[in-house]
Amino acid sequence: MTRFSPARIFLYAISALVLVYLILPVLIIVPISFSSARFLTFPPPSFSLRWYQQYFTNPVWMQATQVTLTVAALTVLIATPCGVAAAYAISQSKLRIMRLIHMALLLPLVVPVIITAVGIFFVYAKVGLVATMPGLVLANVMLGLPYVVISVLAGLQSFDPAQEMVARSLGMNRLRSFFAVTLPQIKASVVAGGIFAFISAMDETIVALFISGGRYQPLTKRMFTALRDEIDPTIASISTLMTAASFLLVLLATTRQKRKAG
Repeated sequence: MTRFSPARIFLYAISALVLVYLILPVLIIVPISFSSARFLTFPPPSFSLRWYQQYFTNPVWMQATQVTLTVAALTVLIATPCGVAAAYAISQSKLRIMRLIHMALLLPLVVPVIITAVGIFFVYAKVGLVATMPGLVLANVMLGLPYVVISVLAGLQSFDPAQEMVARSLGMNRLRSFFAVTLPQIKASVVAGGIFAFISAMDETIVALFISGGRYQPLTKRMFTALRDEIDPTIASISTLMTAASFLLVLLATTRQKRKAG
């Protein structure tokens, strides 16, 4: 019979409390999204799908959803190949400058996002990219690139580079040997990095508040504006859908990683 020491019980208790703290907002928001009340109230007096209907039939919300999905998709299309190329170069090179490049690519994860947002805004204001689709995409590529680099580097660490060397010794050039030998074996890491870049672009709020506007406002900024102007459970229904989408994407990424490890 397994005996638990007081230290282990304490660790489990702390872990449970942290888990409850993290999921408590979701446990509150989801029931509110099905509320029949006009305002955000918990617990809801009765349940209804009216706020989901309000979201799917409102052209303003649909426009913001289209912008969000377009930006996220373009971010993945740009950040994934760039991140794979950067990770491959970092893993193959022995030059010291590659360490600096590696650190520079990870800066968006270290620098406070409000500082990044202010810097991007001032640069965009000078070159005319504020409130534009290219501006939103480029900013999210910068923010999503570290996730691709980290994921692909992790995949490359478990890859035997001798296999690629054998392919090159048989007449393949570096590019062809990468696509034929290396990429298929790190595919799960590449897909996981792309998924996390998509989630990052879909959930980004602070940068969007600074650089988006007009027709090109993502869901996160529309939600922030709606919270400021009029609070109704439509916000909760959108939050529930975005949380569910993020959860499913993370689950997909982790499942692919486990299959690769198995």
